[in-house]
Amino acid sequence: MKAIYSGRGTPGGALPGITGFDWDEGNTAKSSQRHAVTQAEAEQVFFNRPLVVGDDPEHSATERRYFALGRTDEGRKLTDVFTFRGSLLRVISARAMSRRERRVYARAQEG
Repeated sequence: MKAIYSGRGTPGGALPGITGFDWDEGNTAKSSQRHAVTQAEAEQVFFNRPLVVGDDPEHSATERRYFALGRTDEGRKLTDVFTFRGSLLRVISARAMSRRERRVYARAQEG
């Protein structure tokens, strides 16, 4: 898991040019039903700091995908898998961080 951005700066520092979110009903339902993550929580990850963003080459066969490690307004630590649709960010899935992801995120909080 290699981060391409890790920081506490503004959202534009991590994702310049992003103007909003593009939601697919199927992805929203999957994150909600399987992982108990709401659409609002998945979006909050991108506005709270620290935020860790990296490439997800294992899941990039049909389109380039990325991961984001972050927290919700309530402090819940989540992993979002996402891609871009022009200037919009499309969350493909959102779930609680794994143990390994929590360690990576903890290092970002320290630095």
